[in-house]
Amino acid sequence: MYLNKAYIIGNLTRDPELKALPSGTKVVSFSLATNRVYRDKEGARQEAVDYHNIVAFARLGELAAQYLKKGSQALVEGRIQTRSWDAPDGSKRYRTEIVADNIQFGSRGGSGSAGSGAGAPASGKAAEAPKEDAAPAASAPGETIEYPQEDINPDDIPF
Repeated sequence: MYLNKAYIIGNLTRDPELKALPSGTKVVSFSLATNRVYRDKEGARQEAVDYHNIVAFARLGELAAQYLKKGSQALVEGRIQTRSWDAPDGSKRYRTEIVADNIQFGSRGGSGSAGSGAGAPASGKAAEAPKEDAAPAASAPGETIEYPQEDINPDDIPF
């Protein structure tokens, strides 16, 4: 049995680029930065950053382009793939990327409010855009909380 699965949690280094293939299928590409902390031979703390190319297709790609921005945090689940092509100068070029199967949006970077968009899943199976009127209203202690009347889709639960 073989396994090709990647889980990456990081911050977007640029805004997602949405394009369409000749077949009409939407494709989005963006890059995530991850960091790791380690100690060198002298015991000094070092930090290294890795950059990961991500691509997502169809509705998942459209949702990523709509809700993710530079600095946003995201968890990407997918498979690793390497593409090759011939460059105009005659050399062979390679690009390793993660083809996303599922994306969970994290906290927004920059001026976004804390917690906005946190944990909003976007899976290729049944992803829907969050509805603004579905959020429960803030209530004082002792008041009842009004919950949305929509049914919960088990595919939208992140665990």
